[in-house]
Amino acid sequence: MNAPTVVKPAKQAYVVLLAGIVLNLILGVLYAWSIFSQALIEQWEWTSSQASMPYTLAVGCFALGVLVAGRLQDRFGPRPIAMLGGLMAGSGVLAASFATPTSTLPAIVGFGVLGGLGIGFGYAAATPAAVKWFDASKKGLITGVVVSGFGLASIYIAPLTAFLIEQYDIVLTFRILGVAFMGVATLCGFLLQNPAEVGVGTQANLTTGHSLKDMVSTVRFYQMWVAFACAAFAGLMIIGVMASVTAVQVPGANLGFLLVAALAIGNAAGRLIAGALLDTIGATRTMLIAFIGQAIAMCVLGFVGALAPLVVLAVFIGALYGANLAIFPALTATHFGTATLGTNYGVMFTAYGAGGIFGSLVAGALFDLTGSFQPAFYVAAGLCIVAAILAPFAGKRIAV
Repeated sequence: MNAPTVVKPAKQAYVVLLAGIVLNLILGVLYAWSIFSQALIEQWEWTSSQASMPYTLAVGCFALGVLVAGRLQDRFGPRPIAMLGGLMAGSGVLAASFATPTSTLPAIVGFGVLGGLGIGFGYAAATPAAVKWFDASKKGLITGVVVSGFGLASIYIAPLTAFLIEQYDIVLTFRILGVAFMGVATLCGFLLQNPAEVGVGTQANLTTGHSLKDMVSTVRFYQMWVAFACAAFAGLMIIGVMASVTAVQVPGANLGFLLVAALAIGNAAGRLIAGALLDTIGATRTMLIAFIGQAIAMCVLGFVGALAPLVVLAVFIGALYGANLAIFPALTATHFGTATLGTNYGVMFTAYGAGGIFGSLVAGALFDLTGSFQPAFYVAAGLCIVAAILAPFAGKRIAV
């Protein structure tokens, strides 16, 4: 029997939606780490490995945080989990300020572990809360809108970070951003709530959900997980090494923020576009566009040796990567229900962590062996083809 459609209070629905977007705009500090990394290498003479370790750990802890917080927010609601995430994320950035030229541990533990977990807690609460306020037919669009904030974050965080480092220093920049992020993220978390908490129901939030045990017992879950991991491998690998790729392929070019901004614009646009496509052309076609497009981009990237086409390609890669962050939460909600979305997507999101960690490690290892990033690009392209092969099985019968 179909769940009844109940008129939702538009004002409260959009308050939750806006709070989720702004929260993700703060949590997206993860993607601006390259600015800190560059400063740590140039000013404190950290090695590339030392400077990249907080980011690598943050990606893994981000996925772990989503896994843990997804279950907690299903049980306790999004507000306390998001507020805790905001406090942890801001505290992690603040803790990184105690690093020194000879001590990397505060940055590793602060930004990498505490910050990564906090980002995961906040991220896990924002999307499920927003999706439950809107009709099921808008699942893809609402997901894309909320997660676009995460992709857009580095557009303002990157130049702001660069400005603060130039005006002050690395330590004070960590402290300013840490305190500011803690305050804004906690406020946004306070505004998140489920419709049921205020006695409101909609077709979407009354949808039943499969238990975690039921989800992981299906073949479809593993098809989705592998596809997500393969696609995330390519995108996160490029985000982590784009500055190095530029230095190798366009010698003498000082791109820094420009490439970060290009990836960010594409990242946000891809989430919005994919969210809309899910509701119109369906999941399978949307995934095929994203995965095959990523494979082609990976093959082309190694041959780009000029600034302008590299910027264009960065936008394109960012968009195809960002599409995954709209596709998979919406697909999880569609196949396994919204009532248990926090828990189930938390488990699904471990694919993102696996792809991000291995993408970074493989890129570095292959470059050390060959002196070129091309082998890593081809590995990523191959994995995107695997994801494309799985797409028809993972995406069939999605509601549009």
